[in-house]
Amino acid sequence: MSEDEQPLVLRTDEGHVARLVLDRPRSRNALSSAMLGALAGHLAAIDRDHSVHVVVIAGNGPAFSAGHDLREIDANPDPSFRERLFAQCSDLMVRVTRLRQPVIAEVAGVATAAGCQLVASCDLAVAGASARFATPGVDIGLFCTTPMVAVTRSVAPKHAMELLLTGELVSAGEAARIGLVNRVVPDDDLRATVDRLAATIASKSPLTVAIGKEAFWRQRDLPLVDAYAYASAVMATNLATPDAAEGISAFLAKRPPVWPGR
Repeated sequence: MSEDEQPLVLRTDEGHVARLVLDRPRSRNALSSAMLGALAGHLAAIDRDHSVHVVVIAGNGPAFSAGHDLREIDANPDPSFRERLFAQCSDLMVRVTRLRQPVIAEVAGVATAAGCQLVASCDLAVAGASARFATPGVDIGLFCTTPMVAVTRSVAPKHAMELLLTGELVSAGEAARIGLVNRVVPDDDLRATVDRLAATIASKSPLTVAIGKEAFWRQRDLPLVDAYAYASAVMATNLATPDAAEGISAFLAKRPPVWPGR
């Protein structure tokens, strides 16, 4: 089977972890309209799948993702197509943040433009030591305004502006320093590190993690007093769940919890 006939995104499940691999290495896993649609479809299915507690997104080949498919954009000069494409990409990024399950980016190779946006949109990111990151739209006269939305929510404004204004590739170590990724590991340890991280999170109450993820993204853009009021209400609601009761009981009894999932 040729690459063009293979699925754009490969899904494998191990325990409670769903692994999604972008599988167009020849195009450096460019986020074409079809790739965006395939990834969104998998995330929609996972959102309904309560056996999945954590999602990992990775890329096959020399890149995590090089961003939008410039050949596709160049071949479709119709403004309406381009507006739909950027809206589709934005919808995908929002879907990642609103997914019930935490999403971990496993970054090997380069993550540029909308590929960098996808990394920044994930809840956590682990990079191999040779990974590189950039928002290079400025180099081709197309400022990375949509990647900017996710990047500025992950790193401090001056670091974000430097990425956006220079378009230069930064190392995995620099990406970790500015907060774009959580940690950097040797390339050969990348998969095992992500697997351990995913397994750790998957062992927690999936209901509690889902409550916490939603609360994290909602409270961060609220004024301080409103954020505390919202978070207090969520915590009281969380405390009333059977999972919280089981967790507290297990802690006091010094035994492992058995999550009822409600």
